[in-house]
Amino acid sequence: MVDKTVEIERIVNRIQLPVIPEYKISVTQFGAKGDSVTNCKQAFDKAMKACDKRKGGTIVVPKGVYTVNGPIHFVSNVNLHLEAGAKIRFGSNPDDYPLVLTSWEGTMLYNYSPLIYANNVENVAITGTGTIDGEAKNTWIKWKPLEEKDKLLSREMNHNNVAVKDRVFGKGHYLRPQMIQFLNSKNILIEDITIEDSPFWCVHLLKSKSITLRRLKYDAHNNNNDGIDPEYSSDILIENIQFNNGDDNVAIKAGRDDEGRANSNNPSENIVIRNCEFKGLHAVVIGSEMSAGVRNVFVDNCKASGYLKRGIYIKTNSDRGGYVKDLYFSNIAFGQVEDCIYMTANYHGEGGGLYPSKISDVSISNISCESASNAAIVIEGFPEKKVENIILDNITVKSAKNGMTLTNTQNISVNEIIIGDKIGVPSSVK
Repeated sequence: MVDKTVEIERIVNRIQLPVIPEYKISVTQFGAKGDSVTNCKQAFDKAMKACDKRKGGTIVVPKGVYTVNGPIHFVSNVNLHLEAGAKIRFGSNPDDYPLVLTSWEGTMLYNYSPLIYANNVENVAITGTGTIDGEAKNTWIKWKPLEEKDKLLSREMNHNNVAVKDRVFGKGHYLRPQMIQFLNSKNILIEDITIEDSPFWCVHLLKSKSITLRRLKYDAHNNNNDGIDPEYSSDILIENIQFNNGDDNVAIKAGRDDEGRANSNNPSENIVIRNCEFKGLHAVVIGSEMSAGVRNVFVDNCKASGYLKRGIYIKTNSDRGGYVKDLYFSNIAFGQVEDCIYMTANYHGEGGGLYPSKISDVSISNISCESASNAAIVIEGFPEKKVENIILDNITVKSAKNGMTLTNTQNISVNEIIIGDKIGVPSSVK
């Protein structure tokens, strides 16, 4: 195990904030009106084009509600700045969203553009105290019951190594787009904004690096409204986030199955999560799509409010392959959960058993939890790929239906574990 303080400092110091030219314009200069009615799509496109001609700049969105029927596509060296009281509210007609290269639950494909999207850019930012609203609760979310066929088709294409150019979804298909996605990009900053009502994942960091996310606020409760999903991405700082979303707060991913294993040179790694407030389904998740590998993740000094299904959740199955290693969780306070700590290489019992994943070298220390309606600690591996080299130190769960279950594990170090009341001197014989 490394010196986590030194390693965190090394990662954070390596992350570069975007450098934005001084040029500044307002979307209102291009005809945008914050009246909640006018379609401001063309104004945002013109503002982005004007910045591109100047080699970058800041696009200011003043107070008001700006309807945008279609995506905002970033160019390099641009800061989209939402002033106090500004809201960008996206339309939800699929015909307004062209197909772009993206990913859906770990498989690369072409699908409807994320609402805010960039491919192969650098030095980009979304800042300010305004709101980005996906307007999905009465529109996109209706696709949730219709997606199963397309989800299975995308996975079949993955397993059969169909060329990405031939994995074309969109019209006639029902895979919801992400809210914000940066692909093949670097030097990214997202800070202070509020994210609400996303069609699918809220912030998806795909094959990108050198990323800072801080002081975001969430109000996103639709199906699959993950807060932050790094995938095949590295050198990421996530700090002072106030989560309140309908699925995983942070879910670290690295591709699915055959395609993920073929990209093992691009794991998700060097990720720092600190000083966050968790609220949602699960707090910090690794997987389940993690076939290229996840390593060097540090979670420190966080707390949870409200009920969580699981606090720390590492999940994979025997179709994934890959590895999860060098994870450090420390100084985290959970309230009511179903399971406090859950590591499983047998997620949902899925998989044919050919590609079990390796989970190893995980340190979990100074964790408190008020109550677990199911289990305090569960760790389960495979007989041929045991979970190993796990440190559990100073963990207190005040009440739990079940204490600790360890199966197919080896080299588990346990110290100062209290589940229920702390027991001291034994009672005397009477």
